[in-house]
Amino acid sequence: MQSIVSTLARELGKTEQHVQNVVTLLDEGNTVPFIARYRKEMHGTMDDQTIRTLADRLQYLRNLAARKEEVKHSVEGQGKLTEQLAASIDNAETLAEVEDLYRPYKQKRRTRATVAKEKGLEPLAALLFAQEPDCPAPARAAKDFIDPGKGVESVEDALAGASDIIAEWVSDDAEIRKHLRALFVQCADILSAPAKKDTEDSVYRNYYHFTSPVCRIAGHQVLAVNRGEKEGFLKVSVSMNRDAAISVVCRHALGPRCASTDFVRAACEDAYDRLIFSSVERDIRSMLTDSASEGAIGQFALNLRPLLMQPPVKGFVTMGLDPGYRMGCKVAVVDKTGKVLDTAVVYPTYGEKQKQECIRKLSELIRKHKVRHIAIGNGTASRETEQMTVELIASLGHGCGVSYAIVNEAGASVYSASPLAAKEFPDFDVNLRSAVSIARRLQDPLAELVKIDPKSIGVGQYQHDMPEKRLSAALDGVVEDCVNAVGVDVNTASAPLLSRVAGLNAGTAGSIVGYREEHGPFTARREILKVPKLGEKAFEQCAGFLRVPESKNVLDNTGVHPESYAAAETLLAVCGYTADDVREGKLGELGQRMRAYGEEKLAKRCGVGLPTLRDLAAELMKPGRDPRDELPPPVLRTDVLDMKDLKPGMELKGAVRNVIDFGAFVDIGVHQDGLVHISQIADRYVRHPSEVVSVGDVVTVWVLDVDEKKGRISLTMKKPKA
Repeated sequence: MQSIVSTLARELGKTEQHVQNVVTLLDEGNTVPFIARYRKEMHGTMDDQTIRTLADRLQYLRNLAARKEEVKHSVEGQGKLTEQLAASIDNAETLAEVEDLYRPYKQKRRTRATVAKEKGLEPLAALLFAQEPDCPAPARAAKDFIDPGKGVESVEDALAGASDIIAEWVSDDAEIRKHLRALFVQCADILSAPAKKDTEDSVYRNYYHFTSPVCRIAGHQVLAVNRGEKEGFLKVSVSMNRDAAISVVCRHALGPRCASTDFVRAACEDAYDRLIFSSVERDIRSMLTDSASEGAIGQFALNLRPLLMQPPVKGFVTMGLDPGYRMGCKVAVVDKTGKVLDTAVVYPTYGEKQKQECIRKLSELIRKHKVRHIAIGNGTASRETEQMTVELIASLGHGCGVSYAIVNEAGASVYSASPLAAKEFPDFDVNLRSAVSIARRLQDPLAELVKIDPKSIGVGQYQHDMPEKRLSAALDGVVEDCVNAVGVDVNTASAPLLSRVAGLNAGTAGSIVGYREEHGPFTARREILKVPKLGEKAFEQCAGFLRVPESKNVLDNTGVHPESYAAAETLLAVCGYTADDVREGKLGELGQRMRAYGEEKLAKRCGVGLPTLRDLAAELMKPGRDPRDELPPPVLRTDVLDMKDLKPGMELKGAVRNVIDFGAFVDIGVHQDGLVHISQIADRYVRHPSEVVSVGDVVTVWVLDVDEKKGRISLTMKKPKA
């Protein structure tokens, strides 16, 4: 275990004691949000992402250690485990290295070498492969192994069998494979070409004659050629200089020059051509795919976080529009808490008469319910619906105070057809449920998006090609971190939202909602312990992330954990404040008074560490705060642009919709998002777009080019020179 801790500490740049503390906390069943937020002194203020990385690597290293023991046990059972082999297995840093070392001892299917061994040719192969100075010529040595009864009719038969055995030995050599992989990574190329001679134009046309060094190919290119190959459009291969590769094999397999050298060299070439190349090619493709998948999953998680953390548009009646052609546009009006007030179906795309009827009907709903914001889904027919909405707002008159926003509706159809939506809205059809979801996404993106499988939200690339378990784990971690960073009102939160709170699951979340419905709102945090099946451990994990605004104790509506209430009260008393001051927001001089007293001295008096003291102060100064309120608000519009209105050099404001390896897509108020290529994101070199922009960012862009025929808009974030 100590070696694993040392490895993690080295990789993460943390102290072994801090890493050991995190490992212990994880093994005790503590959640990542709880550890990150309430055990800072134990881990040196690692953030939640670092702790998740540590947890992932911990699992990998433990699996690696377990596999090493399995391999050693298996080889030992064959009576072939030497001290040198055991040391090599123990020192292996990856599962691939362990499997290479185990390769010679694995139970193999019947091979040419197996057949040769059955004919009694292994001693001949060993004699020639030893390459001793007094080694006889291969032809002369082979004469002693001619045995027609075993199927060895001639010298040629004996030498062919010995060559097969040597080739397999060379192929199974872990050191040779290790050095060949390194060579391939540095010097090989990935090639892709059309799978058929008469391949039609397709989305893979850029890869019909594609070549890239393995060491420089981008992750999105790897995933693109993989998908093209899977769909039958591309033929993908690895190209490597054969002479250079065989030189590596021979360098490890050949000894000093002797009578069998040429024979062994030929066997090495056969090993490379017949056994090693295809295997290493698969290893390289697999390595590239794993790396690209990890990168894509990381980018997906990176994009999901700001999407979930988009500032809510709170406190207003909102109208959700789910656009459509044949089935019309579905309408839902929800109050400021998300409760449905009204629904309708209108047909703005059926003709001018129907559009005017739609405007009239929606105007009535807006006036009746005092709608302030309109959320429009960005799917089918959203362009026409947006244009209708602009006319609708104009018809309401100047100063009506109504604005609209385009909302990413990815996953709305998944939610609307789910059992959860059916339970929430049993009397609505799936289309009206989507309209409700779209309206709520503007009001509180996090609360609504947690109801949807994060894979269906679609802020990434090639998510359907990712290892499902790994992608789900990464995205679920992001959702959990976001929910716990914001905090959850235990008296208003839905069961799906509560289930994402640290320490809770679908069962306990449902129990909380059931208890709330039966007994009324919670009036204190400790009352949560009365919920069936929610014990002390779960309470310890979840309590700090749940808010109870109705409680008489103001600390119950903050991120202060109940275990630190005494410390918070001491902090207030020492600094001359009361609970009423916290409730009324009168702690403006708290930081100044803490510094005057001495923070370290104050932390000691409160019985907490310095990081916890500072967290207590931050929570007391802004009880019930929402970190999303400090972010730029979403772009709300009252008019619309058409693609034909765009001109090169035009300056626009837009919201970043997606960030991928080669750039960022920005919503600029036109039906089609524009692409800011990575080369246009900044005046400096940018390794990845995520260094500069995140999903949800409001950015200033300039139009570079517009291709109306292909529906493409090229943008830049580099300010044009005057």
